[in-house]
Amino acid sequence: MLSNLIDRIKLPFRKDKELYLSLRQIIGFYPHDISYYKLALMHKSMYKRNAKGKPVNNERLEFLGDAILDATVGDIVYRHFPGKREGFLTNTRSKLVQRDTLNRLAQEMGINQLILSSGRSSSHNSYMGGNAFEALVGAIYLDRGYDACMEFMRNRILAQMINIDKVAYKEVNFKSKLIEWSQKNRVRIDFRVISQEKDKTGSPVFKYQVVLEGVEGCDGSGYSKKESQQLASKLTLERLRREPQFIDKVFAAKTDRTKMEEEPVENVPSTEQTSDDFIIANPVVEAHAEAAVEALNHGKKKRERCSPMYRNDSETQPNKTNETALQPETEDNLNLNDSEFDLSHISALEQSREDIIAAAEAAAFGGKE
Repeated sequence: MLSNLIDRIKLPFRKDKELYLSLRQIIGFYPHDISYYKLALMHKSMYKRNAKGKPVNNERLEFLGDAILDATVGDIVYRHFPGKREGFLTNTRSKLVQRDTLNRLAQEMGINQLILSSGRSSSHNSYMGGNAFEALVGAIYLDRGYDACMEFMRNRILAQMINIDKVAYKEVNFKSKLIEWSQKNRVRIDFRVISQEKDKTGSPVFKYQVVLEGVEGCDGSGYSKKESQQLASKLTLERLRREPQFIDKVFAAKTDRTKMEEEPVENVPSTEQTSDDFIIANPVVEAHAEAAVEALNHGKKKRERCSPMYRNDSETQPNKTNETALQPETEDNLNLNDSEFDLSHISALEQSREDIIAAAEAAAFGGKE
């Protein structure tokens, strides 16, 4: 019976029979125009070109399928969760059409085995399956129309392969995943607030951006800080996996920062605290000062041993200190009664030779009578 049905389709080439059967198992019906589906399964690594020299691959169908997926899944989510707010619906749709989900679907449905690509590309491109899934939806739209796409997503995908309720209420903490990655790789991460506004209904809308080592990542908006940071983290994780240039830029910035941290920018200050840090020590001045103090003390001790006046002062006035002995000998603190400093023989008046001789004789013989 199946062979008769295939014969009625009038395959242009007998070799397409296997592709028809495979697509029937995947999408649930037979294609009308097999060329759309062949194009959806052709990766750009094949470098095919048409008669006009333009590249032939599934990128344009992938673009179209991405838009159809958003519309059909958005319709299904909207009807499945009546009364839920926009943030919840957007988050649920994002989980259903995210790249990891589409990659998993392509693997489980057998789409990966039908993709035409170079062997090297298929082993290095982790998004090839998800991209082909989107292109296949674009092919269904061109071949059968929007209703066929809706039926495929509702009855084939969400009814048989994905539990929409489980996906909607499953909390995937992308922020924790990104922070864990940054800690393992010792990458500095920040969440920068871009804006905080209100929508038309007065509900607050937050917009945050992920910054890795000063390199701007992706941003996300939501009705709470948590929701916006989750979306920004999710998009940044996808960008890290998808764009090698971005992750290279992050680690280059990290290298520059760690180099600066390893090099000392100034000498380590001393922890000792002194009250005379402003005094500059001079060894020559210190030597002269020490010699002066020693000479002063030596002269004081010599006078004390030789002069009875010094001994009497210290004996009769025990409460006085020796502060005057250490002071410089000026006119105010000299002891003029001391015999060692008798200046009576010195006169400022002019004297004749006879007066000087007479004064000398009187001093020599005046006391002997």
